[in-house]
Amino acid sequence: MAKKSSPIDTLGMVLDQSLKRLDLSTRLDEYAVWPVWDEVVGQVIARNAHPEKIRNGTLFVKVSSPVWMQQLQFMKDMIIDKLNHRLKGEVVKNLFFMVGRIDTIAETAEPAEHLAAPESATAQINDDFLESIADPEIRNAFRKLLKSHSRRRHKN
Repeated sequence: MAKKSSPIDTLGMVLDQSLKRLDLSTRLDEYAVWPVWDEVVGQVIARNAHPEKIRNGTLFVKVSSPVWMQQLQFMKDMIIDKLNHRLKGEVVKNLFFMVGRIDTIAETAEPAEHLAAPESATAQINDDFLESIADPEIRNAFRKLLKSHSRRRHKN
């Protein structure tokens, strides 16, 4: 004799089938990027780069300037790996950076006097910046980038 299904069991099966058909579980996995972004990339990067949308595994990230876009381009693979590790799956397959206005940029904008700061002040700013990055791999990548930039600037 067949067991009669309760209305709750039937509703659960319908919802499960609907989620599979609409592929909503993948979309929910993709949108899990937003809550973890700041923690994964660190406070300094998070103030200058915000995820905007995600489509088919490509995360579109708005950055505050072309300089940030270039720096983050060098760290692209590392950021993808860290996001996917945190999300426990291959959710983000690619990052696409675009320059745009970020609302919190006013908090991080440097005063004009910092633009012409002496070398020791610049070194202090760089050290403070590096210490604010929690992730050791990202901190090391920025350290290398700052050293390279400093060498190029001294040549000119």
